[in-house]
Amino acid sequence: MAISSKELEFNKNDDAMRLKISAVERELDKIYLGGGKKRIAKMHEKGKMTARERIDALLDPNTERIEIGAFAGYEMYEEYGGCPAAGVVVMIGYVSGKQCIVVANDATVKAGAWFPITGKKNLRAQEIAMENKLPIIYLVDSAGVFLPMQDEIFPDKEHFGRIFRNNAVMSSMGIVQIAAVMGSCVAGGAYLPIMSDESLIVNKTGTIFLAGSYLVKAAIGESIDNETLGGATTHTEISGVCDYNTENDAECLATIRDLMDKIGSSETAGFDRKEALPPKRDIKDVYGILPAERSKPYNVKEIIKCLVDDSKITEYKSNYGKSIVCAYARIDGWSVGIVANQREIVKNAKGEMQFGGVIYSDSADKASRFIMNCNQKNIPLVFLQDVTGFMVGSKSEHGGIIKDGAKMVNAMANSVVPKFTVVTGNSYGAGNYAMCGKAYDPRLIVGWPTAEIAVMGGASAAKVLLQIEVASMKAKGEEITPEREKELFDTIKSRYDKQISPYYAASRLWIDAIIDPVETRKVISMGIEMANHKKAEKQYNVGVIQT
Repeated sequence: MAISSKELEFNKNDDAMRLKISAVERELDKIYLGGGKKRIAKMHEKGKMTARERIDALLDPNTERIEIGAFAGYEMYEEYGGCPAAGVVVMIGYVSGKQCIVVANDATVKAGAWFPITGKKNLRAQEIAMENKLPIIYLVDSAGVFLPMQDEIFPDKEHFGRIFRNNAVMSSMGIVQIAAVMGSCVAGGAYLPIMSDESLIVNKTGTIFLAGSYLVKAAIGESIDNETLGGATTHTEISGVCDYNTENDAECLATIRDLMDKIGSSETAGFDRKEALPPKRDIKDVYGILPAERSKPYNVKEIIKCLVDDSKITEYKSNYGKSIVCAYARIDGWSVGIVANQREIVKNAKGEMQFGGVIYSDSADKASRFIMNCNQKNIPLVFLQDVTGFMVGSKSEHGGIIKDGAKMVNAMANSVVPKFTVVTGNSYGAGNYAMCGKAYDPRLIVGWPTAEIAVMGGASAAKVLLQIEVASMKAKGEEITPEREKELFDTIKSRYDKQISPYYAASRLWIDAIIDPVETRKVISMGIEMANHKKAEKQYNVGVIQT
């Protein structure tokens, strides 16, 4: 039986996506080793678990989890030997049936020292806890600030000190914080466990002090060993700094589970949930639907039907503003409002062609109204980004595209219901902003392996940069041959392509994770569950909007 061209295209797309997913998994396998097998073995020799082993032992078995920032620090700080996962593992999961976020220093990576990206990742974890009133557990095992880069981690507003400020703010918000000292906890870092609600320390391996024995000797001439200075016995029997003295990692983690088991429930935000139904369409069909070539169109409604319960959507204004699809649906039982870029080439109500991935005035108007409706109905928003930006040209400018785009950004930015963003393809220019990019406070933002985030696409940007470079060279009297121009273009495009890859974005925490598309339902469902812990603190108000 002959295979149709449509089936061939589907299979080609499927193969391309699976290759990208395999590449992501290979890189993650390396990241999961942290500082490497030798350092892991040294941890075990000391009777200590690694950060990931501690998290595995702490979280409820056979339950879902989401790792935040696994690619943080990817291909950064190579002059210092790298910093896999930013030297800290952050996981959203369940402990004694309670959803929480766990932050565990990875002592196999530079003894758990804090690089600039480590601070950024820790602050992201605390941001998630504060936005969602989510309990947070710190598993501390860190040598403190990475001194060669202290100027980039210590003094500024979003640096190391912000962690302790957030500890205090979270305490005032009633957010449960539990800290376990399972290794070194020195200098400024010593405040973190004590600013938490309760603290545990592991005997013989956990230590807390503002200055270690060598520094104490140098500063005041006192000779003392680290255990006597700040070990478990000292801090649970003499200073009273810690609340629980545990014999080993396993007992420490078991005690945390006991503490979490006793936490009472709080009021919810009231997001609607019914019994979950699987999509009628296989979620892995996404692999074949999304074109391997970014310029090719596709119908985003086919993607949505792979993600939502029973593959059922109620589309809002289906015949208006067709370059954005707005629809009500359920994901794992949760009611959601979906805003998705349409890359299919369609005609608008006037019979004019609208090209895929571009936001037009009518689309922006429709999306604004839909976002307002979701806020009125207390329905969380899900943004599926595959956007090249807003439509340009005299017709669009005269039609008020800037005004309509601003209205969409305003409606989205002021949303009081939680927002979740999935970058499925392109995320370029102001389209990134309008579709709830990182700057607009999505509760979680993830990318598929096909994601690209930049001001514009690689080829377009390279052409602009090439023109600037060539003009500069000609001004210096250099002659540019076609061969030389092509060489320059390839060099510029290669550099730019690296910067727009999902790995580059994830390494800098512009997105929380690169995920297999089949994990999308889990991420959104767990995200809404955590958001449901906290009611909106204000009424929805978009302020001044020009109409």
